[in-house]
Amino acid sequence: MSDAVLSARTALVTGASSGIGWETARLLAGHGATVLVHARTTGEAEGAVERLVAAGARRDQLVELAADFTRLSEVAVLAGTVVKHYPALDLLVNNAAAMAPERCTLTDDGNEVSLQVNFLAAHLLARLLRAPLSAAGDARIVNVSSSLHRTASMNWSDPHRVKKYSRVAAYAQSQLALTMATADMAPAGSGVTAVSLNPGLCDTALLPLYGRVGAPAAEGAAAVVRLCLPETVVANGAYFDGGVIAPTAAAAQEERSLKRLVKLADQLVGQAV
Repeated sequence: MSDAVLSARTALVTGASSGIGWETARLLAGHGATVLVHARTTGEAEGAVERLVAAGARRDQLVELAADFTRLSEVAVLAGTVVKHYPALDLLVNNAAAMAPERCTLTDDGNEVSLQVNFLAAHLLARLLRAPLSAAGDARIVNVSSSLHRTASMNWSDPHRVKKYSRVAAYAQSQLALTMATADMAPAGSGVTAVSLNPGLCDTALLPLYGRVGAPAAEGAAAVVRLCLPETVVANGAYFDGGVIAPTAAAAQEERSLKRLVKLADQLVGQAV
């Protein structure tokens, strides 16, 4: 595949060392985009780029970036690197996600690990990358969420779920937060459009959370990349499932809950900004 429809565009894909993230990077490169390939470590990013080149991507299209999202300071450094070298960023694909351990685990920043990696890092990136996203003129943020967000509720009194922990409930809450906050990542007048999607049940490292057989990661990536293409018309805050607009959890429609979530997220990432 090489139709060059994205040849003048730059995309940052988080969590691109494997699974849907790596396949998304491969497909975006196939469409001609310059792809910033994020992974947790430099070695993982370099390995991902090597495999992308072996899969047919041009080396000069690919840039490896490393940041451990369990450390918000590294998320901020990553954003600073992008701002410095890419004054215009056309696409931000927030794909990075973690399956937390069985017991509640807090990061050094004091946040439950799946809440931080799956949501707070994306929230912080959207904040810190607003200038290059706005400068692109018609940028998109695509948040890779999950249908599990519909089963979740925000635990406002204990967002890190320290008192009564379930890693499935924590993961679902992180995806609900990501879906809820999508529209906020592209405020009116910013020139940015943000959408979220359920990429489908795919064979990735997160599959044990679902306990079923998954489709190839490339299928999920195709759903992600479709929302990155200029030919796909999207509305800010829309949620897609199975390639079509779908209803979100009721909480995602509540303005009061959204404001409460954004305030909480700003507080939890505040020291990293």
